Amino acid sequence: MNTEQPTASDPEESGTPVGRRLMLGMLGLGALGVATAPTLQRGLESFLGGAADKDPTGLTGLLPNGGGFRYYSVTSSVPHKNKDTYRLKIDGLVDHPATYTLADLRALPQTRMVRDVQCVTGWRVPDTPFEGVRLSQLLDAAGVRSTAGAVRFTCFDGAYSESLTLAQARRADVLVALRMQDKDLNHSHGGPVRLYVAPMYFYKSAKWLSGITLTSDVRPGYWEDRGYDVDAWVGRSNGRDDDAT
Repeated sequence: MNTEQPTASDPEESGTPVGRRLMLGMLGLGALGVATAPTLQRGLESFLGGAADKDPTGLTGLLPNGGGFRYYSVTSSVPHKNKDTYRLKIDGLVDHPATYTLADLRALPQTRMVRDVQCVTGWRVPDTPFEGVRLSQLLDAAGVRSTAGAVRFTCFDGAYSESLTLAQARRADVLVALRMQDKDLNHSHGGPVRLYVAPMYFYKSAKWLSGITLTSDVRPGYWEDRGYDVDAWVGRSNGRDDDAT
């Protein structure tokens, strides 16, 4: 029979109180982490978004953040728009050119969808909610002429552009998005309004959307002029084999 008695240095006696204190401390830190994680994540996203907005090199886009997104801009700075200053113009080969305010867009029927966001550079953010007006609804209201075959998108950064064929633009999973992750789109994510093309790589989802122009043919966008595919289907373009969103 083991008759050894614990001594002052034996873990059975001296280790238990220390372990209890350590465990309570760890639990406290864990609770603090749970409570502050959303705030810290928002702070990190805000910092990286602001830094990227002023970074002409684009290097801040390489940094990860808690939300999984990378921030990209092709200009050194982007003006901010709000509910009073934002305008979306629809023109070109249409019978009824129109200009929408943010309030106008919010008053229209909204569509919500949850899809993965896939960047052509490789990163992915799964199950991301987007909400906004179907692009097809705005096209119908504008009265697209029979001579139109494509849609060109311009942005208030003054440099970025994108295009879709008319058939692509009329898909039910293409939105003029006002919300992302169940929040109003902030500036860093392309707010207050951006394009969202769910089945294509994220460069097609132009940020800071300001213009929708109906054209006869597809006009390559900013990245297409620099070698990216015009048709950017996830997993079927740009030499990539990512799972479809």
